[in-house]
Amino acid sequence: MRVFAISDLHLSINNPKPMDIFGPTWEGYLDKIFSDWKMRVGEEDLVLLAGDFSWAMKLEETIQDFDLLKGLPGKKIIIRGNHDYWWKSISAVRNSLPENFYAIQNDALKFENCVICGTRLWNLPDVNKPLSAEDEKIFNRELIRLEMTLQNAQKLKTSDDDKIICMLHYPPYTYKEEDNAVTALIEKYGVSKVVYGHIHAVCKQNLYLKKNGVEYFLTSCDIVGNRLIDID
Repeated sequence: MRVFAISDLHLSINNPKPMDIFGPTWEGYLDKIFSDWKMRVGEEDLVLLAGDFSWAMKLEETIQDFDLLKGLPGKKIIIRGNHDYWWKSISAVRNSLPENFYAIQNDALKFENCVICGTRLWNLPDVNKPLSAEDEKIFNRELIRLEMTLQNAQKLKTSDDDKIICMLHYPPYTYKEEDNAVTALIEKYGVSKVVYGHIHAVCKQNLYLKKNGVEYFLTSCDIVGNRLIDID
């Protein structure tokens, strides 16, 4: 079993919002992603979709967006991004998913020797750009949710060979890639790999970083050339 990742597909079948207005990188981007997907992914492989899946406002409006992907090979695991306004109740989301789609929200799932967990996260505090009181409140709540998903992942480990892969939508560090409360939790719970997205256009972060024994992968589709990233 191989594990791939990509994020920020921003699908919009029922809520048209063409992404090519944001630049040439977005022209025909879905065709490029799907072509690469079909060539490289097998039925038993995992594809991690780290947020901002659809521009839809309501859950029922995502049906055609999911239809675009449901015929593609592999098991698809999704988390919520900041633009996934359609994502309300996790039980409602799970009840509506097509076959071979799995949603994670502060919990975890195990596939062979890979434990997949995840949460949305939020903007990180930065000495040069302090958070507002409201953003700080949301960030602290997201830290609690991050620890919840990591605790659930730990419970699913049955041997030392099991790996924990954590999905986030927001980056786990600022462009300075310094240690912080998020990376501390990730290291505390023995995470092997982290995938995240959210960043577009000008990117000041490395696409791949190994930090304190943890591998970090930026997977925003426009940043990575509209190709799936091979995670494991």
